[in-house]
Amino acid sequence: MFRITKEFHFSASHQLCHLHQDHPCARLHGHNYIVVVELACDTLDEDGFVLDYNALAPLKRYIDDEMDHRHLNEVFGHDKVTSEWMAQMLYDWCKARWDQTSAVKVSETPKTWAEYRP
Repeated sequence: MFRITKEFHFSASHQLCHLHQDHPCARLHGHNYIVVVELACDTLDEDGFVLDYNALAPLKRYIDDEMDHRHLNEVFGHDKVTSEWMAQMLYDWCKARWDQTSAVKVSETPKTWAEYRP
């Protein structure tokens, strides 16, 4: 199995309003997010790639246009915009465009990661 990954960065705010008011994530706060998309396949294409990294430009545009420097609760219209939820949402977004998508990881801090891998 061949696997490639590409990393994307953005900054945004969110608020987990459903949590108890004493929970730090219940307050409006922001993160410098890191998104890592993983693609995998058994055979390489005619150019020797799982996928040309340049083909992932639509993901960068989506993140830059829809998520970067935005309030994610407003962007997605709900109050449970967690890293876990974003990993699955971005996985689904990528899988609809690139069949080789095998996982997406999202980091809010240098020490925390959430991954969605069916």
